[in-house]
Amino acid sequence: MDRATANPRKIAFEQVSCTFELGGRPLRAVHEVSLDIAEGEFVTIVGPSGCGKSTLLNMAAGLQAASAGRVCVDGVAVQGTSPQRGVIFQQYALFPWLTVAENVAFGLRIAGRPAAEREATVARCLDLVGLTAFAGALPKTLSGGMKQRCAIARAYAMDPTVLLMDEPFGALDALTRVRLQDQLLQTWQREQRTVLFITHDVDEAVYLASRVVVMAARPGRIQEVVDVDLPYPRTEAMRLSAAFADLRNRVWNAVHHQPSPDEEASASKPAEAST
Repeated sequence: MDRATANPRKIAFEQVSCTFELGGRPLRAVHEVSLDIAEGEFVTIVGPSGCGKSTLLNMAAGLQAASAGRVCVDGVAVQGTSPQRGVIFQQYALFPWLTVAENVAFGLRIAGRPAAEREATVARCLDLVGLTAFAGALPKTLSGGMKQRCAIARAYAMDPTVLLMDEPFGALDALTRVRLQDQLLQTWQREQRTVLFITHDVDEAVYLASRVVVMAARPGRIQEVVDVDLPYPRTEAMRLSAAFADLRNRVWNAVHHQPSPDEEASASKPAEAST
């Protein structure tokens, strides 16, 4: 039995919509999205640009309010940010004047945690992401992949029950990206946190997730949910398997062969009577 069916609901999007003002006119970014994510589940969201992926994540993070519906975590409506929901963006957002260890400890220090607790937590989190040897380094001396691992360690330090990740590997080279995918999965399997992961990369979406949510744009809505029935741990051999290729092709077609909004609108109009 997979996590989605065996575990209780952790995150719930309940008929969520979000509308922005653009040039004085309303723009519906997300339209009536309903989605349940189980505790400990790893869900990826993929879709064309402008389909509302990041808006969904921001609503779960408490960074953006829903215009209608609600987002719940552990059955409680999200209202503002919380240390229980760790957020990791594509931009590393590290403090350049602080060392790796000081960056990881920043939230703990703001929260008033005792020094001994901070040191133990930082050591554990740096070990999780393989940065123990760089605890005293400044961000400018790190590679892009190392900076992102530091950002992930900083999120782990607050011991969140949910990780919300918005294109965290999007700016990295292909080899570093693959390595961090594997490392993230290894950490996820040890830590058992619930992960919602936004990506434009279909291969990444399939490789990481137990379910892939495919979004359609204008307005953003769920096009399809694809169950990834591949066992964990995921491996290089699995990436090259026929089963992986079949799932990748299914998600690819769902993302890239969607009708345009104009085509959908035209198809929904009644046919004109012939003369």
